[in-house]
Amino acid sequence: MFSDDRTNRRGPHTFHIPVMGTGFTLDTPIRIGHFGISSVISLVDDQLIEQMRKYYSEREGFPYTEITDSEPDPRAARITAYLNLAHDIQEKHSNELRNSRFEKGSLITKYYEMLPESPLKEKYRYMLAEKDPARQEKLTEELRALAVPGSIDVNIMTKLDCQTFKNGQPQPIEFNDAMSAFRGYAMSKVSSSIVFSAGLNQHLYSYIAQFSDFIPDANGHSKKRIILKVSDYRSAEIQGKVMAKKGLWISEYRIESGLNCGGHAFATKGQMMGPILEEFRTKRDQLSAMLLTACNAARKLVGLPEFATAPLTMVTVQGGIGTHHEDQFLQKHYAVDKTGWGSPFLLVPEAVCIDEEHIRLFIDAGPDDVYLSEASPMGIPFWNLRTSGSERMRRDRIAKGKPGSPCPKRYLAFNSEFSKIPICTAAAGYQQRKLPEIEASDKPASLKEFLKQAVLNKSCICHDLGGSAKIATGIDKTATPAICPGPNILFFKKRAKLEEMIDHIYGRASLFAADTDRPHMFINEMKIYMEHIKKEMEQISAGLITKTPKYYQEFKVNMLEGMEYYKDIAKHFKEEQKDKFLAALDKLRTQIEEMIPSGQHV
Repeated sequence: MFSDDRTNRRGPHTFHIPVMGTGFTLDTPIRIGHFGISSVISLVDDQLIEQMRKYYSEREGFPYTEITDSEPDPRAARITAYLNLAHDIQEKHSNELRNSRFEKGSLITKYYEMLPESPLKEKYRYMLAEKDPARQEKLTEELRALAVPGSIDVNIMTKLDCQTFKNGQPQPIEFNDAMSAFRGYAMSKVSSSIVFSAGLNQHLYSYIAQFSDFIPDANGHSKKRIILKVSDYRSAEIQGKVMAKKGLWISEYRIESGLNCGGHAFATKGQMMGPILEEFRTKRDQLSAMLLTACNAARKLVGLPEFATAPLTMVTVQGGIGTHHEDQFLQKHYAVDKTGWGSPFLLVPEAVCIDEEHIRLFIDAGPDDVYLSEASPMGIPFWNLRTSGSERMRRDRIAKGKPGSPCPKRYLAFNSEFSKIPICTAAAGYQQRKLPEIEASDKPASLKEFLKQAVLNKSCICHDLGGSAKIATGIDKTATPAICPGPNILFFKKRAKLEEMIDHIYGRASLFAADTDRPHMFINEMKIYMEHIKKEMEQISAGLITKTPKYYQEFKVNMLEGMEYYKDIAKHFKEEQKDKFLAALDKLRTQIEEMIPSGQHV
């Protein structure tokens, strides 16, 4: 009953906690992994990872020896060591849980009480109701063995692959940031998945096949698995083919809303979550069959056994989910295997590494405090908290006439306008050269101001996203955290215990205030896209950016097609929710028609 591959891979819960920033979920597997909850660690900041390894080694009684930059492969070594430690601590906590008694408040009771409705939960209830002591004892032993921990998954943003330098000289490509981070995971002892996000990286994808843990056996099983985070079907198809031609198999497509998510936002041309999921639902088997052919051809070339049937590929979804009804609709209507709940957990300090001040800032945040910013030096829209310590520090530096960050870590150092060795556009070294250059140009005043503001908006996110974790653990109480919540956080207005958040997810309780007026996640996503396109159009009108008329007409067509699709699926909603949903849909349809008139140039 509990041994099929899909059940084993999904785990005991029907949700996972996605990666959040560089530090918020860095220790989530240690904090709550023993309760069967899977989560994702960011591999961006190996310096923070090393600091956290020291912190947890001392706290949990494990030996610690610092890995310094003098090591031959320090970034990879730090990541390997931390993941091994996280594995060992999670195993320790899991053993403590399994050895606890089935009694009120115990670890193992908490494990089973938090589970969703499932055969495993039924077995637990059956054990509690059993009157015969011998049979009950047998059932408790079975339940102890079935109390498995969550997966310690990791994330790499494939575009964060800066070249590294040693003594001023460039190092070989395998020492690039993403390549080193991947190697650190590949050499660790954890059996889990790596999530690749932010698009295709050919060098990195070619590197994977060099590590045997990623090569599936004839049955499709491997120690380490590959997850692709994608925003549409086309991206899944393209990247899946690249992997398949290297003999690798995608174990999961993790679909994320283009804009209704936390952190970096990768906007589509008005393509909505519902239609994207529909395409995955209808083409899922077709995609699997196509990749099976390509993968078997590649495996045959290198002497690996071909797959008799396509290995399991799960489809999961995340971005803006806020209610049990939405969660269940996604799982049942689109047959997704699991959902991702991220930003709401920023109010659950038991689960993520966040400091008390920023929990209060979330609770007090108004609609304008969580916004889609230009803070990222990557040039990609980035969800930001306006009142965060990092934003306050950025504005303070500008006010003092010293814009820009010290840039202590260089993970986003891509710009080489002013130096042979690339620097980050959030760095003082860049901004204090770029701003005078803009001012001295012969551009119109309005364009100058726009360009200067674009420079000043850049923030030191690669360092500051770990600030909250440093304050919460005491590593650095003076840190100035950057916070990257999705807009969904605005509807959660209270600090929550882990059990309370899980009860909210599974529909056993609600964390929303009685007067909370929260639109459906599909409506929220459309509203965000409308705001995004409106901002772009204002910038075009001011002559600040350019877009072709074809782009906006394509955006409008995609939005209207999405609205027609949503009008059809609304029949699956409860009557009260259906009426509210359709009314919001009609309002948005009118707005897009007025904003982008058909056949006219924007």
